[in-house]
Amino acid sequence: MNLRRGWLLLAQTVTVLLAIWFVVATLKPQWLTYPWGWRRSVAVLENTRTERSAVIEANSLAAAARAAAPAVVSISTSTEVRNPHAQEPWFRHFFGDRLPEAEPQSGLGSGVIVSPAGYILTNNHVIEGADEIVVQLSDGRQSRAQVIGTDPDTDLAVLRVTLTDLPVIVLGRSDTLQVGDRVLAIGNPFGVGQTVTAGIVSALGRSQLGLNTFENFIQTDAAINPGNSGGALVDAEGRLVGINTAIYSRSGGSMGIGFAIPIATAREVMEAIVRDGRVTRGWIGVEPRPLEPEWIEHLGLPRQLRGVVVGGVLQDGPAARAGVVPGDVITHVGETPVTDVPTLLAAVAALKPGTTVTLRLWRDGREQTLRVVPGRRPSAAELAR
Repeated sequence: MNLRRGWLLLAQTVTVLLAIWFVVATLKPQWLTYPWGWRRSVAVLENTRTERSAVIEANSLAAAARAAAPAVVSISTSTEVRNPHAQEPWFRHFFGDRLPEAEPQSGLGSGVIVSPAGYILTNNHVIEGADEIVVQLSDGRQSRAQVIGTDPDTDLAVLRVTLTDLPVIVLGRSDTLQVGDRVLAIGNPFGVGQTVTAGIVSALGRSQLGLNTFENFIQTDAAINPGNSGGALVDAEGRLVGINTAIYSRSGGSMGIGFAIPIATAREVMEAIVRDGRVTRGWIGVEPRPLEPEWIEHLGLPRQLRGVVVGGVLQDGPAARAGVVPGDVITHVGETPVTDVPTLLAAVAALKPGTTVTLRLWRDGREQTLRVVPGRRPSAAELAR
């Protein structure tokens, strides 16, 4: 009896469920697809999260920092302070051989590993006059560095360390940079450890700042502070586009105006130093001055004329032997137009010493052509003497 009642209850339950299913299938068929719709909602949510992560990654410079940072090193220098009077008889009369001791001076800067062979690019002013140079990698390894060569005219230096398995930065192209491009400055500011700051390219081709002889700086608002000198300026893909070298500051800290040497210049200097031990540039021995509007009127020159006034000529120098005189206005070096002092310096520096080149200039209201044989540009110390 109980068994029959149980079967009856089961039959009624099944009948009711089938009736409900029939009604739902007829009137609300979408309710029956809820499990699929739920899975679809989860998939849509996962896709949204993936797309959001992709957007965040695209707007982030983390990948660029990861790629470039290992190749940026910290440079510490030590310089022994020598007393300039130590060898004078009167000084030794008072102190004998027991000279007053002086604390060695130390300095901090940054550098960038650019070759598996251990070559490091940095600023000349970071290591100038140093008796000992120690390089520390981001992985904690340290090594004394050898100075391969320096170029004070561009404030660049090349060091070398004898370590293996070195992280090497990828060189980019500074000639394709545009104002507004995102960049990172990586270095060791104030000795606090490796730091990454972000900004944009603020300007290109900055010159006549009085920092170097040959200036063609990348300007950036990425924070650069003391200790960043010699560090890396990299693009959004982590490729080296400049060597951080100077800041504009009234307080000693970053004010949003930093300058970097383009990698195109740094690469040429490095290759010359590694190959020849020095950078060889052309030189003709003139003192150039900007062609101001009053000079154009005073010398009776065409108003549209562009060039550089020769303010002085070194006696018995290449230009003097070619017949260049003060007051000449140089408009072309070979086929290269001269528009200002930096372009003249760059054009002459690019000349091969000993190879004749044509100078086009204006004198006494008419254009003339002279042939000059450039010499090798003396060092900064030789020029000072």
